Amino acid sequence: MKHHTQIYFDAFGYDKGDPTTFIPSEISGEKAVDLHHIVTRENRIENLMYLTRQEHQDFGEIKEAMVCLLKIHRRRLQLANIPFDNNWFEKYIKQYSVYET
Repeated sequence: MKHHTQIYFDAFGYDKGDPTTFIPSEISGEKAVDLHHIVTRENRIENLMYLTRQEHQDFGEIKEAMVCLLKIHRRRLQLANIPFDNNWFEKYIKQYSVYET
């Protein structure tokens, strides 16, 4: 298992030994297959979110979507009671807010 996948599985409590584990997309709730690094290649829970393949293709590299992805992911962490660094989120939300339309 890749290190970034392990970080996500540990944070959300997914069974690393069960290949049939259903992981929902953080956007749609459908079966996710791609673990996306939101803004950097940094392996930390704040920067990792599971998406469907189509969502990854549609939003993964779109600067205008970064603030939305960050806010969705931060809310998902809050709802799951997973500790995170809010300053990290605020830094990137501010950085990418210039691209919002």
